[in-house]
Amino acid sequence: MTLRSALLLLAIAGLTACRRDSARPAAAAPPAAPVAVARVESVPLVRHQPLAGTVRPADRATLSARVAGAVTGPVPALGAAVNSGAVLVTLGADEVRARLAQARAGLDQVDRELAREQSLLERGATTAENVRVLEDQRRAAAAAVAEAAALQSYTSVTAPFAGVVTRRHVETGDFAAAGAPLLDLEGTTRLRVEVDVPESLATPMTGTDLTVEAGGTTLAGRLAEISPAADPATRTRLAKIDLPAAAAARSGQFVRVLWPAGTVTALLVPANALTRFGQMEQVFVVGAANRAELRLVRTGGREGGRLVILAGLEAGETVVLDPAPALREGQALEVRR
Repeated sequence: MTLRSALLLLAIAGLTACRRDSARPAAAAPPAAPVAVARVESVPLVRHQPLAGTVRPADRATLSARVAGAVTGPVPALGAAVNSGAVLVTLGADEVRARLAQARAGLDQVDRELAREQSLLERGATTAENVRVLEDQRRAAAAAVAEAAALQSYTSVTAPFAGVVTRRHVETGDFAAAGAPLLDLEGTTRLRVEVDVPESLATPMTGTDLTVEAGGTTLAGRLAEISPAADPATRTRLAKIDLPAAAAARSGQFVRVLWPAGTVTALLVPANALTRFGQMEQVFVVGAANRAELRLVRTGGREGGRLVILAGLEAGETVVLDPAPALREGQALEVRR
């Protein structure tokens, strides 16, 4: 076969193939996919800064001796639950009891003298001035009795509120000087968070709701008080945040408080608009001529059930909700309003 004949056969074969291909029908375009959509919203959000805090009881006190004396009664054990008004420590102060007895005896004596002078005054055997002097003496004697009785009451140290004993400073038989600490008591019904707030952060109004993260649990706290003055050494202000009555927290627990630190503008989309491909986050956008456009995005957490979009979308765009696995780039969309 000559070269010319071979080239002629190749040309005929190619022509035949082209005719066969042109005779095949074109692949049908996929039908329009029915989709639900939502718009990308631009909203102002409060930015929060986490601050370390500590759970403390709202009621806590260090009970001290108001008179000197030896500890005579049993001292409650650590962790012991006590009721409000319960006697916790008894001090032996014999001189206080003697002082009360002396004051009462003096009052009784003045009462007898005053009664005698009043009787004499009725018969004209004494003067009204003598009666007035004795009346003044009686008021002084009654005040002395009241003072001694108050000192006597100080020998029994009672619980100012219901709680638990968290520390003991004395044992039975110890001598307690006036003003010496005896017990530390903490209430169990009301808890709050104490946090040092940098002076650079804003000061919300008291009563503002704040989020508290405690051991994987999120609690709804409320700002109870905040110091108006900053500590000159730490440049922070002490804030106290009340916790709910049934809060799952304990005294001394470490927590984080999400403190408001200004506002930012954020883009939000429903969470069901996002799909993942490996480590990539993506959404479908309704593009020109109602066709699907695939966008790679970067998210920054959640806000009220919606995702915060940091990059990849613009405000006002329309995203597809719950995109079907078969949805492809460029596919026509039947938007359902």
